[in-house]
Amino acid sequence: MSVRVRRVYDPPESDDGVRVLVDRLWPRGIKKEAARVDEWPKGLTPSTELRRWYHAGEGSYEEFARRYEAELAEPEAAELLDDLRGRVRKGPVTLLTSAKDPERSHAAVLVGLLESASR
Repeated sequence: MSVRVRRVYDPPESDDGVRVLVDRLWPRGIKKEAARVDEWPKGLTPSTELRRWYHAGEGSYEEFARRYEAELAEPEAAELLDDLRGRVRKGPVTLLTSAKDPERSHAAVLVGLLESASR
């Protein structure tokens, strides 16, 4: 399994594989051509309410991750997550985010779920 997280502002690399934007909003200041996004499954991103709650500093990363995993268990998101797992099985996937700290973001939660499914 080959999945990694990169900031969408970083230039694309030849080994990125399928580039999947995992943010609900299009990142500021970057043109679609420059981002080279292959897929943008908005239904796989945290809800607006959860995103605002977390960015307001009202809770811990661990609580955010728990709530986000619960959202990902909902039917539409679960189907999109299964589709993403299928992509990962076929080859490299790069999750793109504009988060300043990708290691403590929803992208890291997604990677954890994708890695746990491959075990």
